[in-house]
Amino acid sequence: MNEPFADFNLTEFWENSDYAKEEYEGSPFSDADVARVEKELGYKLPKSYLALMRTRNGGIPKYTNHRTNERTSWANDHVAITGLYSIGENKTYSLCGQYNNNFWVEEWGYPPIGIYFADCPSGGHDMLCLDYRECGSNGEPQVVHVDQGWDYKITFVAKDFESFIRGLESDDAFEI
Repeated sequence: MNEPFADFNLTEFWENSDYAKEEYEGSPFSDADVARVEKELGYKLPKSYLALMRTRNGGIPKYTNHRTNERTSWANDHVAITGLYSIGENKTYSLCGQYNNNFWVEEWGYPPIGIYFADCPSGGHDMLCLDYRECGSNGEPQVVHVDQGWDYKITFVAKDFESFIRGLESDDAFEI
């Protein structure tokens, strides 16, 4: 099996900002950290998620939009993200931090279908999720958009996390 992102330039992937460092970017993590986070979440993280987070553990990508085949509350043809959650618990936007899975499921009523890993510009009214419904807790999840404002409508975004990352585009690619 190929290594995730084997032919993808991850060094140019991340936006550098003080906000990202403060709110998203966690410290480098160990295999023990991954095991602890996976146990808390109840799901195995995709290899591609781990590979990306080893380049920088969470943050804001340079490109933050992904095409969809159906309308969402954000746009007719795409979703937008604010940032990607780090592995750990020390940042506001980390998988086990202040805005973790339990927060989104228990406080906001999001469906318990997987790992909420990316927030959107709506301030919590829509999220991106690694959806494990079809693959089980140890499988390769697809990426979906869940829209709180539209009765938690679930919209398919990408077949897996690596495809999602490879499919991110700039704001300029869309008519807004």
